[in-house]
Amino acid sequence: MEHQEESNRRPLAVRNIPVAKRIAVWLSQKNITPNQISLMSIAFAAMGFAFATGEHFWPTPIWLILFATAIQMRLLCNLFDGMVAVEGGKKTPAGELFNDVPDRVADPLLIVGAGFVTGSELGLSFAWVAASLAILSAYIRVLGFSMGCPADFRGPMAKQHRMALLTITLVVMAFSQWFEWLPSLSLYLMDGTLVLMVLGCVLTCWRRLVFIFNTKAQQEQESQIAPASPSAPTRESIVSEHNHD
Repeated sequence: MEHQEESNRRPLAVRNIPVAKRIAVWLSQKNITPNQISLMSIAFAAMGFAFATGEHFWPTPIWLILFATAIQMRLLCNLFDGMVAVEGGKKTPAGELFNDVPDRVADPLLIVGAGFVTGSELGLSFAWVAASLAILSAYIRVLGFSMGCPADFRGPMAKQHRMALLTITLVVMAFSQWFEWLPSLSLYLMDGTLVLMVLGCVLTCWRRLVFIFNTKAQQEQESQIAPASPSAPTRESIVSEHNHD
């Protein structure tokens, strides 16, 4: 069971950074559970959504920076909940539940929130489509794992890719507004980002589905060519060998 949980863990190089390890150790020594950290990711996503609506009704670049910060804080929660659970030895029986469900809430909050900082009337529609596809891509990954396939975190628009794309766009928009760089381009930059996210999520879903199909086909082929285990001797064969002796 422990090996299965490890194989369902997203591979992240940042876990090997000494600073991240020290923070994880510090958190594991506090009265904080991994499940509480997972739930905090929803809180930061809700804050990001609030900052996005603030930008929509009272436009100012500071909302964009706060929105981008909330996205990164959400990702830090995603990083440290697993590190505290695994490296800190604080795994819980319901850990997988808290590891996955908050992501399904946080992703739509942040992606739909991004729709409020778009410049076109279709911006919010793009955001809803992107959020739905983000949930679908995660569902396909979990479905494949439940079918006996390795957990597939491939992109090109996995969670970390979506959040990086939103963060970069928000920072560029904020600096563009502050320094008046190409204001017309900045106005519709998030629209283009969400369209790119939609296309990337469609490709991600397709690649994960193909991976599941190919993996199951390979497993079926391997099961057919595997050598059959020797059958137990029958009564007739025992009698025949005894008579021969």
